[in-house]
Amino acid sequence: MTFERLIENIDDMPQLSDIARVMQSFYSLGIDHVDMKKLVRMIESDVMLTANILKMINSPYYGFKNKISSVPQAVTLFGTQKIYGLVIHFAMSNQLKADTAIYGFNNAQFNEMCIIQSSLMMQWYAKVNLRDTHILTSLALIMESGKLIVSKELHGSDYIEVYREGFLACTNIQDFEREFLGTTSYYLSAILFSHWNLEPVYAEVLRELDLNEQEKASKENDKITKKYAAAIEVIRTAVNLKEVLTDESIKKACVKVQEMGLDSEHFEAVALRIKKRVLKD
Repeated sequence: MTFERLIENIDDMPQLSDIARVMQSFYSLGIDHVDMKKLVRMIESDVMLTANILKMINSPYYGFKNKISSVPQAVTLFGTQKIYGLVIHFAMSNQLKADTAIYGFNNAQFNEMCIIQSSLMMQWYAKVNLRDTHILTSLALIMESGKLIVSKELHGSDYIEVYREGFLACTNIQDFEREFLGTTSYYLSAILFSHWNLEPVYAEVLRELDLNEQEKASKENDKITKKYAAAIEVIRTAVNLKEVLTDESIKKACVKVQEMGLDSEHFEAVALRIKKRVLKD
């Protein structure tokens, strides 16, 4: 399996579902121009999408005290940008059906991890910059999509057991992916998001994420992209396929929060609150 083969497979993937493309058209003029009534009607027209969104929003990790029972209520409380992320996540999950057992997680556990990443971003970054939170929460929910691409490619191949054993034994996921794949799953996510014409900033942030220091110095990404990438780095440090809000991963993430010049005590409090819900669940 080569990097070129992975890219070819992404290029050959069909476009997202009709409802996802309609959703993208709603947002084509910017989030401030989204017609809320049309958005609600579009979601309600798909029974499975409606059920999936309500199920995800009512996850204990998002921290809503009262049950959200309708799409209008969900859009009002969650915001149009975050709802966009949920719809895209649903469409991508249907498109990228893959067995995540190679990562030591079953599919439900993998999906739960993505929700935890998103909820941690939402509850932490809302105090930092509420407007940016809407974009980052959606990106955090779908940023692991590249791992599904890898899993689909490996399924039924001669490499699957070697990859599984190597992944479970490695201490640094990105280093292992580079050695085995010639790239990282986050870079594959970026290629996929470009292929599906998602928000350009999603791909820009994930491409920035795994550059080494020399590459970052030579690449003139704007400050917003770098800021978003730093926030995503915090989340994937705290919650990943090796550590889901462990004491050590929270500690490492707090260091990265401090490097951003932000309040690590607030981040730690949010992480521990979500961890408590994870353990309870």
